[in-house]
Amino acid sequence: MPAPNVDAPRAPAKSLSEAAHAEDARAESTSTYEQERGKPLPSLNHGHLQFLLSLAFGPHRDEYTVASELTLQLGDVRLTPDLCVFRKRKITFAHDTTRVSEPPLLAVEIVSPSQSTQDVADKIYDMLEAGVESCWLVQPAMQTITVYTENAKPRTLDRGTLTDPATDIEVDVDELFSGE
Repeated sequence: MPAPNVDAPRAPAKSLSEAAHAEDARAESTSTYEQERGKPLPSLNHGHLQFLLSLAFGPHRDEYTVASELTLQLGDVRLTPDLCVFRKRKITFAHDTTRVSEPPLLAVEIVSPSQSTQDVADKIYDMLEAGVESCWLVQPAMQTITVYTENAKPRTLDRGTLTDPATDIEVDVDELFSGE
């Protein structure tokens, strides 16, 4: 293997305008992701909580079908919740679906660091109006889950067992936010 040529010319340092242009390009790719999904890029905490909730829903796969990042087209409302729980449906891997028009029983939204809680709450109210029976707003920084249903006041849990009103799925909130 030849030794590196230390006398080789180096690329000039980027000017401030070039660095700003590179930052704009990164922001544009992020906004493309956001535009396609209607949500910001997920973070480590977001992804970890989505994984843990998927595991918690796993024991109920005989009763329910769980999907992550599935686009819902509910009338005029188009959203992509982090997790959706449907009544059991047959999965046929030879024929896939990119948009579902049937509302899930449960939709989960996990707040990302760049997302406002109000924006996510607005999405939740849109989903409830479109027929989703139960929506969870998971706030990693607050270590809480707020459960929304159409005919009840939102209920926030920061400990104990959450029992979903639409599916009877239970999640241990303490365990979910244990950091392990």
